[in-house]
Amino acid sequence: MSNDSIIVLVAACSAVFIVAAWVGLLAVPAWQAYSRTWERLAAIFLSLYTVAACMLVGVAMGAAFVWFFAD
Repeated sequence: MSNDSIIVLVAACSAVFIVAAWVGLLAVPAWQAYSRTWERLAAIFLSLYTVAACMLVGVAMGAAFVWFFAD
């Protein structure tokens, strides 16, 4: 197995894990918190902001690590 194949496999597994975590930890509770369909859809849409914020924090931490520790 080549290095490129391993990178693609890790990226695919990470994407599946992220989607499963979003569904289980954010989307399902947001859906169950409201009764009207438009409220449920709005809650799902707004939960994507939470995912975006977590991704932004992760990218910032990665960039800081590269900035301070990469030679």
